[in-house]
Amino acid sequence: MTTDATLFWDEVHAARPPGDPKPNARLVEAVSDLPPGDALDLGCGNGGDARWLAGRGWTVTATDISAVAVNRLAGPRITAVRHDLRVSLPAGEFDLVTAHYLQTPFELDRSTVLRTAAHALRPGGRLLVVDHGSTAPWSWNQDPDAHFPGPAEIAADLALDPAQWAVERADSPTRLATGPDGQTAQVVDHVLLIRRTA
Repeated sequence: MTTDATLFWDEVHAARPPGDPKPNARLVEAVSDLPPGDALDLGCGNGGDARWLAGRGWTVTATDISAVAVNRLAGPRITAVRHDLRVSLPAGEFDLVTAHYLQTPFELDRSTVLRTAAHALRPGGRLLVVDHGSTAPWSWNQDPDAHFPGPAEIAADLALDPAQWAVERADSPTRLATGPDGQTAQVVDHVLLIRRTA
């Protein structure tokens, strides 16, 4: 495996056909009833979430470390920009920040990234963090000793002031997932939804 994060993720996305990606199930669950506004999609990958949000009236800033991923993502109401989140995040204020499976084999201070993103929310805006809670057979991470922090642990690491942010959801549901070659497996998602109250 390459030791360069940009090259690694460029290769991952180049190996995937562009296609018509589907949105993540937890995004659809959490956001369907929200009024559209400005959204930031951290680690947009194949663009399924950004396209779904834009289709529902959101104005989306989608970002990824991979130029391959960003260059594939175009469409009405979507601005796709390349950022290495270790260094920078897109500027702006948002009503929704989503981070789905923002996990990587490379060093990344996720808590700082997510905390910074939470501060970019307008009052009433929400931060949705969805993480792997188990290893799928097709995952790049097959370490049997891998630690998957739960939503309460993630929230604690963010250290957001409870006078300004409220946890609306913190749970670990299971779902049937389909891998890139069509295989299926039961997987666990860690879901954290935080609303900025002030």
